[in-house]
Amino acid sequence: MGKIIGIDLGTTNSCVAIMDGTTARVLENAEGDRTTPSIIAYTQDGETLVGQPAKRQAVTNPQNTLFAIKRLIGRRFQDEEVQRDVSIMPYKIIAADNGDAWLDVKGAKTAPPQISAEVLKKMKKTAEDYLGEPVTEAVITVPAYFNDAQRQATKDAGRIAGLEVKRIINEPTAAALAYGLDKEVGNRTIAVYDLGGGTFDISIIEIDEVDGEKTFEVLATNGDTHLGGEDFDTRLINYLVDEFKKDQGIDLRNDPLAMQRLKEAAEKAKIELSSAQQTDVNLPYITADATGPKHMNIKVTRAKLESLVEDLVNRSIEPLKVALPGRWPVRIRYPGRYPGRWSDPYANGSEESG
Repeated sequence: MGKIIGIDLGTTNSCVAIMDGTTARVLENAEGDRTTPSIIAYTQDGETLVGQPAKRQAVTNPQNTLFAIKRLIGRRFQDEEVQRDVSIMPYKIIAADNGDAWLDVKGAKTAPPQISAEVLKKMKKTAEDYLGEPVTEAVITVPAYFNDAQRQATKDAGRIAGLEVKRIINEPTAAALAYGLDKEVGNRTIAVYDLGGGTFDISIIEIDEVDGEKTFEVLATNGDTHLGGEDFDTRLINYLVDEFKKDQGIDLRNDPLAMQRLKEAAEKAKIELSSAQQTDVNLPYITADATGPKHMNIKVTRAKLESLVEDLVNRSIEPLKVALPGRWPVRIRYPGRYPGRWSDPYANGSEESG
């Protein structure tokens, strides 16, 4: 019997893991990274690119480079969240004959599960390359707020990718398991605060022990489907663009290639500021005008970043209060468990859960 793989199919990034004895091992992809951008591109010569190769060419092929497909999977075209994306996404979101949200890919109507399947295929291939054997079964995580249609669409994506989806697990439950909360003695109620790349959700989970076995039940969930790390990146990008314009008189928003470089640099700076008090965004030859090439060298402090995104952090508080009526404020139990994540500057709670 072959290995069953675990896949985190994320809005912004995805990853795949296997159980190595009693330990979960997250596998590196062909590019040497443990996370793969959930980006799919269809090129003019008919090639399908997934992950970093798709991300690198996004600026020159925006209409056929698809990202944040998780926001569309299993949704109706008229859903409020979908309509919000219709106006801001560079690719075309259309209504299928049955009213579902589909995409126009080079003139062809394409369902979101077909597109997400490309990411799952890469996860499958990553696992097969590591194990040296075929992989046909998987467990996939989804947000706790996913409805039946969204869960079924995720299963469909797995089937298209050649995987039998043995189980769909709620992401906050998977997080609780990853923290080893299933090993602690007694019953308890925990809150899982999940600020991802494109979405935010808070889940309240009750962990009960029955005959020595742990059961996990999601009691409440809330969130914001348009709040995530990409919004934080955008704030920093806009700040850098404005500072450069003040200094050089050039608006980089009119230069797609410069903006692609800046987007990557801003994401890197954000991550660095989770462990450093300041960092330099240094981009030589970012653009040029009649006087010659221009270079960007801007110092960004952690305090500046926090001031830029303070209102975004505050936006996550209201869903917390809705999900935790009568239990506010709460204290954070496991601060800084994942060093390198931007949220660490804010995660300075006590060793007690609320």
